[in-house]
Amino acid sequence: MRRLSRRRFLVASAALGAVSFAPPARAASHGATTKITIGTRTIEVKKKAAKVFGLMQPDGTHGLIMNAGERFRVRLKNDAGEAALIHWHGLTPPNDQDGVSGVTQPALEPGQSYEYDFTVALPGTNWMHSHHVLQEQSLMAAPLIVRDPKDAARDEQEVVILLHDFTFEMPDRILSALSKGMSHDHGAMAPAAQDPHAGHDMSNMDMSGMDMPHDMSQMNMAGMDLNDVSYDAFLANDRTLDDPEVVRVDKGQRVRLRVINAASATNFMIDLGPLSGSLTDVDGRPIVPVMGNRFPLAIAQRADVRFTLPVEEGAWPVLFQREGDTALTGVVLATKSGTIAKIADQAHQAIGAIDRAASMLYEAAEPLPERRTDRELKIDLTGSMMTYRWGIAEKAAIAHHAHLMVQEGERVEMMLTNRTEMSHPMHLHGHHFQVVAVNGSRVKGAVRDTELVPIGGSVTLAFDAFNPGKWMFHCHNLYHMLSGMMTQVRYL
Repeated sequence: MRRLSRRRFLVASAALGAVSFAPPARAASHGATTKITIGTRTIEVKKKAAKVFGLMQPDGTHGLIMNAGERFRVRLKNDAGEAALIHWHGLTPPNDQDGVSGVTQPALEPGQSYEYDFTVALPGTNWMHSHHVLQEQSLMAAPLIVRDPKDAARDEQEVVILLHDFTFEMPDRILSALSKGMSHDHGAMAPAAQDPHAGHDMSNMDMSGMDMPHDMSQMNMAGMDLNDVSYDAFLANDRTLDDPEVVRVDKGQRVRLRVINAASATNFMIDLGPLSGSLTDVDGRPIVPVMGNRFPLAIAQRADVRFTLPVEEGAWPVLFQREGDTALTGVVLATKSGTIAKIADQAHQAIGAIDRAASMLYEAAEPLPERRTDRELKIDLTGSMMTYRWGIAEKAAIAHHAHLMVQEGERVEMMLTNRTEMSHPMHLHGHHFQVVAVNGSRVKGAVRDTELVPIGGSVTLAFDAFNPGKWMFHCHNLYHMLSGMMTQVRYL
């Protein structure tokens, strides 16, 4: 057992530099403009220095916290030394402020700034991340929390947790190896690099149907390919379990976890251990609460979990296990005198596929209004195990265009059928959708913006076309997206 002393905890915290994941009382004031700078920073991973990106306010706040109903007034400045642009994942801005290079606006060149200004109507746990080349893999992501002013009366402590999969390898070399049909494992790759700069400009990519390889070294016993990239570490708020973040709490404290899966290619299982919590929101939208201590969280999804701590001194790890693996990351909730023991970064046994059936049956607390469906899109998710090529293909006979077409005011249903041997977290920009059917059976599922489509399964997503423009629709596994599994929903 190893105890983290208070002094060691403070030293470790200081080593993170200006980054702060603790929610400030106020990160943006009504009517004021918040400056966020895209920059680089150095963190320590497994006792090695790593240069990564950051999205920082001048006071060191990582990301942004604001209230629903306020205007999103943000001045984004690029000091990263290369072209970059940020997408506001979970928000529904006007199309020209969505932050997708080559689609909604040009990428910001070094030294350039852009001012965003729109109203954020809905509260929720969201995030911001690069939508330019492979920068997201090098931690160009941060929380974007929109609080409900009514929650101010709640006596609960808010804990924001940002998850990452981390590699010292150059991301473009990973993608290059995968595209050549090579398994990505550290024994086969060249020596590790420590620079986040890499990439392919997605604005020039063919968005038509494509097809994918296979990491044979990480194949699940059931024959499903759960992971196709090997990683050096998995991070929770920039840290591994060698030196986890310790969040100080009071005995009997009510806690609200806001968990954001910002990983590029990793699904996780949330594990509260002996604690039991209530999952109240997914992707920032409320659901009929689900009780438990283990909850699946796919790439790009978010989960709000509420619970009350025991009325005694103690320390409670909140862990996240990688799908198809023994790898763990996490944070520790600890009272002032709670004993903090060393936590292994490997579980006793690997888990298989995260529970897809349960999450697809979450029930929306605020469903879409009942109305007739105006347009049905039938879409295949395609891919090959022999080449790293993925695709999105509309099946309608008249679908001769490269994009999914809708018309303003329509209720649209998209039936996604997964024809590949991997699951795919599918994300629609600029809208929230409701899961309304699973494998052909109608459900009153959750309202969210990212849904994991299981191997061999089909999921139907309904949304109202209220936000005209050209909106990205893509798999949020970064390597799948950049290998063809992306298209646009375009308004006629």
